[in-house]
Amino acid sequence: MGFMGDRSTLLETGRFVRADSESEPEADGAAQAVDVQTAMTTRAARTTATAPTTPDVSDVSAASVASAVSAVSVDELFDDAVFALTDAASDAALEARHRVAADKGDPGAMSVLGALLLRRGDLAGAEPYLRGATGAGDRAAANNLGVLLHQRGYPEEAAGWWRVAAVAGSAPAAHALGRHYRERGDEPAAEYWMRQAAESGHALGAYGLADLLEHRGDKGVERWFRAAAEQGHREAAYRLARHLRKGDPAEAEQWYRQAAARGHRRAGLHLGALLEARGELKEAGRWYLTSAKQGEARAACALGFLLRDAGDEENAATWWLRAAQDGDGNAANALGALHAARGETQTAEKWYRAAMDAGDQNGAYNLALLCAAQERTGPAEQWYRRAAYAGHREAANALAILLLQGGDAEGAEPWFSKAAEAGSVDAAFNLGILFASRDEDRTALKWYERAASAGHTDAALQVGIALVRDGEERAAERHLRCAAGGGSAEAAFRLAALLESLAPPPEPVALGEPVGGAERTESEEWYERAAELGHRRAQVRVGMLAAARGELGAAARWYREAAEAGSRNGAFNLGLLLAREGNEPEAALWWTRAAVAGHGRAALRLGLLAARQGDLTEGQKWCVRAMELGPAEVSERAARLREALAEELSA
Repeated sequence: MGFMGDRSTLLETGRFVRADSESEPEADGAAQAVDVQTAMTTRAARTTATAPTTPDVSDVSAASVASAVSAVSVDELFDDAVFALTDAASDAALEARHRVAADKGDPGAMSVLGALLLRRGDLAGAEPYLRGATGAGDRAAANNLGVLLHQRGYPEEAAGWWRVAAVAGSAPAAHALGRHYRERGDEPAAEYWMRQAAESGHALGAYGLADLLEHRGDKGVERWFRAAAEQGHREAAYRLARHLRKGDPAEAEQWYRQAAARGHRRAGLHLGALLEARGELKEAGRWYLTSAKQGEARAACALGFLLRDAGDEENAATWWLRAAQDGDGNAANALGALHAARGETQTAEKWYRAAMDAGDQNGAYNLALLCAAQERTGPAEQWYRRAAYAGHREAANALAILLLQGGDAEGAEPWFSKAAEAGSVDAAFNLGILFASRDEDRTALKWYERAASAGHTDAALQVGIALVRDGEERAAERHLRCAAGGGSAEAAFRLAALLESLAPPPEPVALGEPVGGAERTESEEWYERAAELGHRRAQVRVGMLAAARGELGAAARWYREAAEAGSRNGAFNLGLLLAREGNEPEAALWWTRAAVAGHGRAALRLGLLAARQGDLTEGQKWCVRAMELGPAEVSERAARLREALAEELSA
């Protein structure tokens, strides 16, 4: 029995590898300071009450106050929508129009002018106007003054003004204050202020609250992600989809689509994976492509696999190269495998090393496989060890096999155990083989059962054999069925034999009924399945059953197939059929093959045939062979025939 894993090939880890923390939002290196463009507030016209424009902050880290702290709010005196769309020229005109009123002390004009200057980055120019408006009780100015102070590096003073604005009802300020407290580790205060913002309908407040609740493992996460997502927050849509993907995959797909349509590259990756799993490869490819062009290396890797499967190896390599250059270890492994298959071992080794540098220990495992294929045992062991120490279970199994092949059974056992405990089914089976070789059958059976429970065909066969030996036929039947269903010819043969032994004896054929009229039994069906898989003993048994039904042509075909595969019983039975048909010369050829292979009855038949043909010396030779081979009955008959031939020769 061979150890499992010694014929390992490239380990593919799937279309893409999940990041360590999938809940982390996409980050594009957001500055530590609060983003003025999203945190500042402006005053809205008295005649409008439209919802605030929600900035997209999915590229900002959820765990850091460095992200945007508030959205544009609605207040009095200024049209927020018009302000959001103004270009540089209109900003200049707006600034000139409000500067006159601001210089005369108009609080509303000072608030708007301060916001304009703050957005432009003129902190020194904005501060006096914002302080003036704040002194007159303008809450938007108080929030924006907090943003300005935060930009200048005075977070505590900024928090003070955010508190003033938040108490006055500013949702953006409440959100900013919540982020401030979260950065300092005061989660109760952070939750209080973010909840104030969220319950006011503030999208970033809802997202920030959901992120905090998720971090703590509290309830209500889905509600607030949904609230933010429904306002167009793409990171919230992505996070909501991840929460829904197991319970409600259909709705999860909808939110993945919304996030991906808004440019969330990771959502495009997951949407592509979902569509690929469903078989919608064309659309999956489109989303992978979109995500890859946005810089998602895993999407580029997944697109490469999709193209490879479609037969476009050249373009697959292009996308794998792009992903690998962006640090995707899985893509580097795929490139290594591609070059290894072409015989370009040096290039393959380069990419496997690149995979290791990217933190993917599959690179070390694949490099070990490459060395093992070149019979470089020393380097292979080195790389197997590296991957195994990093927790690669198949590398641990392969290392154990390598050590065992070198005669180090004691060194192999702990690596088999480590791999098995990590979930390697092959390693569990190999431990069964190892303990069975030491006659520790109970321990071996324990590992066989573990592997069998995970669907290992050969392990299920071994469990079935052990249970038959212990007389537990019904339990054995279940395991043999599993193994036979998994394609094991030996299991199919043993299952057939077990079913045949458990079946009641056939009723005698009534007088006048044709022989062989009974229906085929399940055991015969399993014999035939094993025979079709090339099992020689099953082929002989199927031939015998066919012969019993009078189907001599089918019987001869199965006997011949078994005989040509090396079955001495098949050769003997084929000889019997040929002799019955009068073809003794060919029958003698098959009996000779069987006798040479150790079949005593075939040797006796050859002795009888030689005696009948008058070749007494040849007959004696085959009688001696039959006496040596047995069984006892054959040996006795051969001895009597030899004595008779000896008397004939001496007469």
